[in-house]
Amino acid sequence: MAKSAIVIPARLASTRLPRKLLLKETGKTVLQHTYESASQSTLADRIIVAADDLEIVEEVKRFGGEVILTDPNHVCGTDRVAEVAASLPDFDVIVNVQGDEPEIAAEAIDHSIQLLEQNPEIPMSTLATPIRCRKMLEDPSCVKVVFNSQMHAIYFSRSVIPYPREWNDSYLTSEPALFFQHVGLYCYRRGFLQNIPNLSPTSIEKAESLEQLRILSNGHKILVGKIDHPITGIDTAEDYGSFVRRHSNC
Repeated sequence: MAKSAIVIPARLASTRLPRKLLLKETGKTVLQHTYESASQSTLADRIIVAADDLEIVEEVKRFGGEVILTDPNHVCGTDRVAEVAASLPDFDVIVNVQGDEPEIAAEAIDHSIQLLEQNPEIPMSTLATPIRCRKMLEDPSCVKVVFNSQMHAIYFSRSVIPYPREWNDSYLTSEPALFFQHVGLYCYRRGFLQNIPNLSPTSIEKAESLEQLRILSNGHKILVGKIDHPITGIDTAEDYGSFVRRHSNC
């Protein structure tokens, strides 16, 4: 089996919820929750936080995690993960787990790794889960993905895809599901990840503000794995409040 490492890009600044990774109303910071959840993976051999600030570094050291301080000028988390991957020549697979996903399931991480192990010709994998709620389907913050019969991603969008010409509520209950939410977990072959910063941004990536479209636009394949339930990230104060209610005193 290929050696795999989880890298958690951790950025101190955040637009909608300032310093969210250091919030700790449950007794642990959001970042510590994410680190501990990711650590439950049975396939990953190592887990590292890619920090952009010394406060993040100190927090990871405080709870006993491994951390690397990366260039604060990186424009996205993928570049931060790629910098850490450059220092891991013995690892074949790198999993990018977002720092604001404290409820990430270890099984989801392992599934993304298995997809690359089982498909050696594919450079990258990600996950998707069925959408059963029209409000979520129409929410631009919920990124949708469509894929072909081989589970290769065709397109990612903030819009409804596929777009029904005439709406029918049965679309939300159909089996197999018609609509899928993209789960923001990425698994890369290390060599491929190292080349992503060299790929030119594209017009559709800029229009949708979705970095994964750069991969498709440059002719590369992304394999999509299905999971039953979404991974709930923390973007707003309301998201964090809900998380705290679920995990107080953990």
